[in-house]
Amino acid sequence: MLRNNCHEWYAEISEKYGTRHPPTLHLECCRHSYVPCPGPIARVAPSVLITSSPDVWMHVCNKPGYKRSDWYYNACRIEHRRDNVFSQTDNGKHDRRRKQMAPGYSGRENLDLELSIDLRVQELIDLIRSKYLSSDDRVVPMDLGQKAQYFTMDVIGAVGLGRSFGMLRSDSDVDGYLKSSEEGLFTANAALALGFSWLAHTPLIGRFIAPSPTDNNGFGKMMAACFRYVDERAANPTDKRSDMLASFIRHGLSGDELRSEALEQIIAGSDTTAGAIRGALLHVMTNPRVYSKLQREVDDAVRDGGAPGAGEGLIAAAQVKQLPYLQAVVHEALRIWPPVANIFPRDVPPGGDTVVVDGKEVFLPGGVCVGYSACAMHHSEAVYGSDAKAFRPERWFESDPGKLAAMVRTNDLTFGHGKFQCLGKPVAQMEIGKAVFELLRNFDMALINPTHPWDARNYLGLFTITDMWVQVMERTP
Repeated sequence: MLRNNCHEWYAEISEKYGTRHPPTLHLECCRHSYVPCPGPIARVAPSVLITSSPDVWMHVCNKPGYKRSDWYYNACRIEHRRDNVFSQTDNGKHDRRRKQMAPGYSGRENLDLELSIDLRVQELIDLIRSKYLSSDDRVVPMDLGQKAQYFTMDVIGAVGLGRSFGMLRSDSDVDGYLKSSEEGLFTANAALALGFSWLAHTPLIGRFIAPSPTDNNGFGKMMAACFRYVDERAANPTDKRSDMLASFIRHGLSGDELRSEALEQIIAGSDTTAGAIRGALLHVMTNPRVYSKLQREVDDAVRDGGAPGAGEGLIAAAQVKQLPYLQAVVHEALRIWPPVANIFPRDVPPGGDTVVVDGKEVFLPGGVCVGYSACAMHHSEAVYGSDAKAFRPERWFESDPGKLAAMVRTNDLTFGHGKFQCLGKPVAQMEIGKAVFELLRNFDMALINPTHPWDARNYLGLFTITDMWVQVMERTP
């Protein structure tokens, strides 16, 4: 974790130990001796297992009796001894909170959701066109990683709080919010890695260690801004805006609960979606065949009426879903570069549980927890074929219905599963599809340094990506 690439290590462990041992081996002594684990299950600590099996992970997420592990999710708390829908480990409380929040994320109660995203996409295009266009005579470097996060922060501000942060319009990290968020993630990651996270949640000294709205950096600075926005809206009950915050209020969230959930959606919603957009564009730019094929589909959609023409507006979310190759590119990008990559462990029920691995029953003892290896699962040759580590969107046109269904089912796990599925999935999918389509419609992009395309660091499963320098050329019709 301190090397900021634990997702790679989990994948290496899964590949080395999770496939070579016979699936009949049981784990009764897992906590007390170094017994190798069976099939696509591997052991990374005395009582911590990881799995690369989609079926095992879906079982763990669905079956009553499993719960989120306190040691990990308490470390993901932002505020002192206060949980949000992500960090909540009590299943009953978690389920009740999801029911309160789901309508706001779905768009049913956020009627301006797509319009809000369209406005930010247009601001991104305008920013690039006004400041970062290169030509045959001159290259103007642009950090695409930075602009992608400006975009997602402005989107989540607009759809979540009812006001954009204005990062795209100013081309800056307004009030240092992104810097503060990165500092907070860095600190939380280091504290968990070194085993100090629990100190921030002790009754007495924790309040002096945990982030506070009075802080001038880290999560505290972001907390202050978010809480200020929330309090302004809560103090104005006649505000008729239709956004996530309004939906949360209508469904009973108020006070500290409302502030906590608004803060969580900003921090988690911007980093994850920005990571997905960066991953998709990186792999498109480094695969000329894919780039050409995708851009041809974009141009054909505009020509044939599958998307608005020049000057007629942006592509609609419903139209994005009708573009098969773009959908394949997005699926493949999420698979090759999962935007959230930590183990998210679940405690096995106290009496233990039996899971099925490769057709054989395996007993998991109580007292251990099971997480998942994102890279091992989504690069699985058993699911995706012998070229699973390669970026090849064409695999999503697989003719075997059974294999395709397994691929789709596994790919969906990038957003979690069942009652733990990401609430922001519809918003993220809309952002990714629209951003990729409109950028390829308007511009040609190329990496400035293909041998080192970006600097990516894993903090608690979220990727901080910087120095993704590209040159952007205006496309001529």
